[in-house]
Amino acid sequence: MKRKIVMIITLIILIIILIIFSFKLYKYIKIKNAKIDVKLIDNLNLEFNDKKNISYFIKSINGKIVNDYVIDSSKIGKKKVNFEFINDDNIKVKYFFNVNIIDSKSPLIWVDNSYTVNIGTDIDLTKKILCGDNYDNNPTCIIEGYYNLNELGNYPLTFKATDKSGNETIKKFTLNVIEEKKNNQSISTSTSFKKIKEEYQNMDVEIGLDISRFQGDIDFAKLKQAGVDFLMLRLGGSLSTNNEYFIDSKFEEYAKLANEYKIPIGVYFYSYANSSKTAIKDAKWVLNQIKNYDIELPIALDWEEWGNFNNYNLSFFGLTNLANDFLDEIKKSGYKTMLYSSKKYLENIWMQPKHDIWLAHYTNKTDYNGKYKMWQLCNNGKIDGINNFVDIDIMY
Repeated sequence: MKRKIVMIITLIILIIILIIFSFKLYKYIKIKNAKIDVKLIDNLNLEFNDKKNISYFIKSINGKIVNDYVIDSSKIGKKKVNFEFINDDNIKVKYFFNVNIIDSKSPLIWVDNSYTVNIGTDIDLTKKILCGDNYDNNPTCIIEGYYNLNELGNYPLTFKATDKSGNETIKKFTLNVIEEKKNNQSISTSTSFKKIKEEYQNMDVEIGLDISRFQGDIDFAKLKQAGVDFLMLRLGGSLSTNNEYFIDSKFEEYAKLANEYKIPIGVYFYSYANSSKTAIKDAKWVLNQIKNYDIELPIALDWEEWGNFNNYNLSFFGLTNLANDFLDEIKKSGYKTMLYSSKKYLENIWMQPKHDIWLAHYTNKTDYNGKYKMWQLCNNGKIDGINNFVDIDIMY
């Protein structure tokens, strides 16, 4: 009896296995014989960091793509693109094609038609004049022509920059070697906070200031009375890459008084980060310093080591990534985030930052076309309660 039961069970198991196998075989044959009619466009090149979906490269297809994702174009070279689509017979099939990730953008040389230095200046022009690339961390940067930094004169020169993809930029400029002049320039005009407040009072904006120890002693009662809607405080920064941190000598005082007078605050951090690892380390330090303060507004990253950029071994893509990584780390702790930069650098260097922008553009009306959350419109602001000049900001 037991033997008979075992045989029956064995038979049932065999039948189930046979059914499963038959089903899989049927499915395999069905997919193998499924009609696939995919025609690709002629040009299968994809520009580095360009955002293109799979469907961009498909001229025609007998069905519908299951997940029309954006192809990762963050690395130059051959890229295999895998996807699935459901054909006209309602069969899900797999397909792939290859694209070539290329970089056809030439390097950037940040120099005008002339460049002026004082006689005796000890600098390497190929290091001092910003020479960078969207993809290449170290484009080849050379200056052709004779010049002598120890001899007065005007030297016609040619700056050449070439990246690893062979893209080249050639910039002709004149190097002016002059006698050192004492800088007696001072800001003679000022921008009235009161007038800015009146000008924008009927718009859906808030008017504030960004402050640091350079503003000295501040009468916060007068700021409140003047209608300051918010303050961005300099938290501090690092003395150089991977060096010790410093806290702005007025930060603690300003933060406590702003909280006391119920003026919303955000903070900004001056960064020398040269990698995502360093940027994340910076972010963790920032988070540790601000944890005991009531901070409603964004934490901003201020990276502007443009005069030393060539020494950082960074592409513009790498710079943008480290900024995003810093701000991502801040955002994980529940804070709002912003990237601070001037109009020209936003237009020419930063590559699609993920976070809100704090635009620096000293003008009555900005012509910056990108999106921005805050606008620093001047650095010569005057307001009762602060003796020195101060930056005025508009928050949208």
